[in-house]
Amino acid sequence: MRTIRVAAAQFENRDNDKAYNLSRIEALAKRAVEGGSEIVSFHEACIPGYSWVQPLDKGELLAVAETVPDGPSVARLWELARELNVVLMAGLFERDAEERIYNTYVTVGPAGYITKFRKLHPFVNSNLSPGDEFQVIELFGCRVGFLICYDNNLPENVRITSMMGAEIIFMPHVTGCLPSAMPGRGTVDRALWEKRHTDPVPLRQEFNGPKGRGWLMRWLPARAWENGVYAVFTNPIGWDYDTVKPGLAMILDPFGEVIAESTALDDDVVIATLTPEKLQIASGRRYLKARRPELYGKLVEPQKSETLPGWRMERK
Repeated sequence: MRTIRVAAAQFENRDNDKAYNLSRIEALAKRAVEGGSEIVSFHEACIPGYSWVQPLDKGELLAVAETVPDGPSVARLWELARELNVVLMAGLFERDAEERIYNTYVTVGPAGYITKFRKLHPFVNSNLSPGDEFQVIELFGCRVGFLICYDNNLPENVRITSMMGAEIIFMPHVTGCLPSAMPGRGTVDRALWEKRHTDPVPLRQEFNGPKGRGWLMRWLPARAWENGVYAVFTNPIGWDYDTVKPGLAMILDPFGEVIAESTALDDDVVIATLTPEKLQIASGRRYLKARRPELYGKLVEPQKSETLPGWRMERK
């Protein structure tokens, strides 16, 4: 890995408004490039918006989905990447020739389309198909992996991506401030979001507490630390279909320390310099070498997989 400048963005997306959301991607990417970023990452399904597709039937979801890489949103991302001379990462819904639909994260650069990653554990709509492979690519002399939102809740996914050589894992999300059985978790009153400029303290307390940052700090630093990787977390902020999201875009180092994060109650982008020295001495790198796979048969026993988030259980 070489030293590289990376950005994590957050913005309040609009449901089913690709033109507007792409305009926010453009504005924030420009800010990131001005700060020296070589890669700018955005949240899960940020181009069409995410949570609003929950009630859609397959036909309605197919109308939102696009082909990759020859769809219009990827074409627009490529145009922006070429204009700004930067790599952009953003999420959308992809449709294939068999009319399967995926929650997909796309990477484009000045020279065009680079790659895509399909979410392994989709759940927001039953018409979404799961991805079936991990992915690590070479980008700017760095080994880069991808995992989308719920994928990161399973330690095995981050571990395997790291074992495939990832030094940086991009983790686009739509999460936080959702119904939950966990103590202190739950939704945030929309009125607090609407009053964020005149009375920011109550909203900041909610975002920093167990509904938002407090919950992230239970597990996100652990994923970086236990594998010795950089983790780049992106997330929307503001009203998202039926809940307020907390943003909290952040970048963590291989020690699990937060090296850049947004505290803005608005659209924002944060930038960090990632260096190879930390990878060389991170504890997680030693842990990977200490594994005893001959003891891990239980991990690969067949089972019926069910991806059911806590907030959906609460809404039943």
